[in-house]
Amino acid sequence: MTDTGVRPAETAAERTDRDRLYIDGAWTPSAGGGRIEVRSASTEEVIGTVPEGTPEDVDRAVRAAHRAFPAWSQTSVEERAAFLQAINLGLASRIDEIARLIASEVGMPLTMSTAIQAGLPVMTSGQMAQLVRDFAFEEEIGNSLVVREPVGVVGCITPWNYPLHQVVNKVAPALAAGCTVVLKPSEVAPFTAFVLAEIVAEAKLPPGVFNLVTGTGPVVGEAIVTHPLVDAISFTGSTRAGKRIAELAASGVKRVTLEMGGKSPNVILDDADLEKAVRSGVNNAFLNSGQTCTALTRMLVPRHKQAEAERIAADQAAKLTLGDPFDESSRLGPLVSDVQRDRVRGYIRRGVEEGARLVVGGADAPAGLQRGYYVQPTIFADVRPDMTIAQEEIFGPVLSIIPYDTEEEAVRIANDTVYGLAGAVWSGDPARAERVARRLRTGQVDVNGGRFNPMAPFGGFKQSGVGRELGRYGLEEFLEVKSLQR
Repeated sequence: MTDTGVRPAETAAERTDRDRLYIDGAWTPSAGGGRIEVRSASTEEVIGTVPEGTPEDVDRAVRAAHRAFPAWSQTSVEERAAFLQAINLGLASRIDEIARLIASEVGMPLTMSTAIQAGLPVMTSGQMAQLVRDFAFEEEIGNSLVVREPVGVVGCITPWNYPLHQVVNKVAPALAAGCTVVLKPSEVAPFTAFVLAEIVAEAKLPPGVFNLVTGTGPVVGEAIVTHPLVDAISFTGSTRAGKRIAELAASGVKRVTLEMGGKSPNVILDDADLEKAVRSGVNNAFLNSGQTCTALTRMLVPRHKQAEAERIAADQAAKLTLGDPFDESSRLGPLVSDVQRDRVRGYIRRGVEEGARLVVGGADAPAGLQRGYYVQPTIFADVRPDMTIAQEEIFGPVLSIIPYDTEEEAVRIANDTVYGLAGAVWSGDPARAERVARRLRTGQVDVNGGRFNPMAPFGGFKQSGVGRELGRYGLEEFLEVKSLQR
């Protein structure tokens, strides 16, 4: 039986320790002896540990990926699609396990974790298996044959808020393109990356094609970015970390894809269905307890409708029961860590200090939830566009209602941040809604509640990032273009 590095603790259902990294097709000890503790978001208890990887581990993983690249890059599209399909089936078979791990690590309520955190990776991997079969890797342009070839060894660095979804968004298209991968998941929520590695092993991917090294960003992340044999970096995380990665990658002239922060506007026009727009906006802003980069955290409403919007928003927030993610009645869970909880509470205090008016919530601990990283769902009104809570990404359940007087002013406010990841527009006139949506400087806009499309390009303008993920656009990030003149 293969040793996967799982060391059950006293209660296997509640805690698992991982003491191996996945490098060159085998579970192998880290070169260092350090361990990283992983805590439950709802109990604050240690639920397991993972290896604290080292630059030496990264070097072994990158060299394995480099050795594996020539053969893997020459496999047929059908072979790569078959491997992806095997990974897809492996993920589907472990949905319940994945959902429980993420509900514990991150705090998303279990029912939502099952549908979103575990469900989206299954959907994405299955779609990529089909997409790569249909993708045109070659085209004729005059006397040239233009071919698309894999970029090489890819370093994937992923966040904790959607830990497996963000991993699969990078790993699936990279493998589909013919690249080899070194993955560093977030050390805050790393367990599902080990599940993926087990599935990769069961699918019998060639050694070195997929490698997993856990550790911190300043050590393992930077070692991946600066390694001379890494050809491209795909990163999702904070804008601060993304800037650091871009700076380090520039010295090696590496291709860099960055998906970073957001401060997304929800523009509700004066002819919109206010009830529907506000309720939908609150649900969006508080999804995953606000720990979503595309969260619509700025609700722009006509000034004469602000009071009504406040009432609807407060009523909707009251329906989002805050509690244990494993309680079926919970609609909001805790934040991921004590650091995140304290950061979000600090922003709430800052909002009050700068003159925003609390509608619901606040910085105090929620009643009856003294243990766990909980923050009250909080709504501010009378928020000015220049306030800190209207400009900086909070990454918690905090919504700012910003009044405006004209459509032109609404567009100006919507575009007046350093971010440009997502947005929304609501209007009773679909043509008007689309016209305003086209003026928003963001990578995606939901028009009158348009649903998330996992095949559409995902990424941002301005300091929200560089490049795109998902669907054909995500696949193209891992391909180089070559022309053969004949």
